[in-house]
Amino acid sequence: MRFSVLNSDAERRDGLKALLRQIDRTARFDEAQDWRQVSRTVRRQQPDLLAIDWQDWMAVNEVRRLLEDDPNLRIAVLSDDTSPGFVRSLLDKGVLGVIQRSTDPRQIVRALEIVLLGGHYVPAGALALTLPPAPEPVPREPAAATKPPPRRARLASGLSPRQEQIMRCVHMGSTNKMIARTLGISEGTVKIHLASIFQQLGAPNRAAAVALYNGWLSANLEVLRSDHEATPRPVMGQPGAVPLRRRTQPAFKYPLPANDTTEALPMAAEPTVPFGDPGSGESS
Repeated sequence: MRFSVLNSDAERRDGLKALLRQIDRTARFDEAQDWRQVSRTVRRQQPDLLAIDWQDWMAVNEVRRLLEDDPNLRIAVLSDDTSPGFVRSLLDKGVLGVIQRSTDPRQIVRALEIVLLGGHYVPAGALALTLPPAPEPVPREPAAATKPPPRRARLASGLSPRQEQIMRCVHMGSTNKMIARTLGISEGTVKIHLASIFQQLGAPNRAAAVALYNGWLSANLEVLRSDHEATPRPVMGQPGAVPLRRRTQPAFKYPLPANDTTEALPMAAEPTVPFGDPGSGESS
């Protein structure tokens, strides 16, 4: 498959690509920073899906121009604004799916799959003006026995049984040599399996692979959050939000003698009585 990703921030494009790799681990990507680049990319080779990480400078009319050139183009938009007016304006122009950024990453993957198959996806909040008001829920009595919390569902990884064993060892902090001894394989085979696992999960390192395998939100997916939820970035010329090192204790200083702090201390090589002193008792 071939996917096109539109956003001016490279980190946000990488985060969106990590989600799309959950659909096809061998997918190819075309990245664009503005409408001109994405128009040139779509005109050169039509992608299976165009994922737009919506920003304030983007305009709905630009989407209409893309679909006028290629009516069969499938477009999904990730946005913080899921108001009925904004969502309807995109759907009227031909966008198949509008996804809210605060949605769980696993649901975002499922929504992208729906759009990829030609279906429509609309957040529930966008239907507030079109659906009749729901009746108020009737309060229920609390159940006597509480149900156990549901187990954490992992993202669809598609790993082989051997790769599942290697990921369990990586989760426990085992090195490549320890994994090879545990599973009875060579260290080179472990490296080959890990490279394949990283590619399938879209992870740059072992920590990110463990986070994606367990269904946690990894660092490369955090960039998809809205600007007010993301971690503040340092600004050139201004102190950062969190200093790299905090001094919790005062700097160490060597203590001075308590009885004498004004007179200079004698040097180690200085004699107590100078040589040739008349009072030393030596005769000439």
